[in-house]
Amino acid sequence: MRGEAGIIALAAADCPRAVLHSTGGGDHSPEVRAVYDDIMATRKVDWINNIWKALATHPPTLARIWSQVKQVMGPGTRLDPLTKELIYIAVSMTNNCEYCIHSHGASARKQGMDDEMFGELSAIVALANQTNRLAIAYQIEVDDKFKPKFA
Repeated sequence: MRGEAGIIALAAADCPRAVLHSTGGGDHSPEVRAVYDDIMATRKVDWINNIWKALATHPPTLARIWSQVKQVMGPGTRLDPLTKELIYIAVSMTNNCEYCIHSHGASARKQGMDDEMFGELSAIVALANQTNRLAIAYQIEVDDKFKPKFA
């Protein structure tokens, strides 16, 4: 289904493919148009990528997620933009989200990620997933020295 105009195919592992008709056309509600305009102005682009088109099928979700993206991924926080994108890619790898790996990978490349950094990130993600699963399997108790002390 990918590549067909106006249709976005969403798939989960071991699940039948669900097809969601996007609002990729030009006829949008005022709520959707306002979010689209903000996305383009904030990102300084002249197009809307597919995730926003899919979320536009439910305008409250579109508005909520875009607001969260601006707050969390935007400027004015302690983490720099490249670090944020690398974290997003790492989580997307673990969640097997091809769309997010590609979209945040493109953003990370604009922020300076190169092939060597991507390889190192991938190795860290693979190792973390492996050792997490081992810690879960062995039901390892957290060392007291690692536990935070709260006043």
